[in-house]
Amino acid sequence: MGGKLDYCTECGRELKTQHIEGRNRRCCRECDRVEYQNPKPCAGILVVDEDELLLIKRKQPPSVGAWSLPAGYLEADEPPEKAAVRELEEEASLQTTVETLTLVDTVFVRHPDGSHVLVIVYAISRDYTSGEAVAGSDAGAAQYWNIENLEAHETEHQNQDILKPCSELNRSSKTTHS
Repeated sequence: MGGKLDYCTECGRELKTQHIEGRNRRCCRECDRVEYQNPKPCAGILVVDEDELLLIKRKQPPSVGAWSLPAGYLEADEPPEKAAVRELEEEASLQTTVETLTLVDTVFVRHPDGSHVLVIVYAISRDYTSGEAVAGSDAGAAQYWNIENLEAHETEHQNQDILKPCSELNRSSKTTHS
């Protein structure tokens, strides 16, 4: 559902490609509706403990069986920081508050269905969570991994850009919330 559209979502007529607002965009030949390809917003959270990072093993598509940061789509009325807190509890059974999060990055990734996803990434020190990291409803496992050895594990390819700066995040998350 995220690839190139061929038909108008308003009237069902065939779309054409036209240069609009500095980009090639798909628009309707009949009603002139422009079909914008906006990214789906997603929030993720990096839980850092010394030289370890919490990852969950995905049991839902995409990338079933791959290790990933706890993350998921925002609900229609949900701010990204609340979504990150919700996803952490749903996927790793850990609780925290939005006040303890640090915004660290935004990353565009391409979903296997062709759609674009904007991942809003937060970080938190493990000290600011409560509970034990165990697989929640959306995960097959939850485990802390040594940051230096992450490349040796089967992680989602989209996460590689997010996971690279984890050693710096560990230092900054401790100083930010000390």
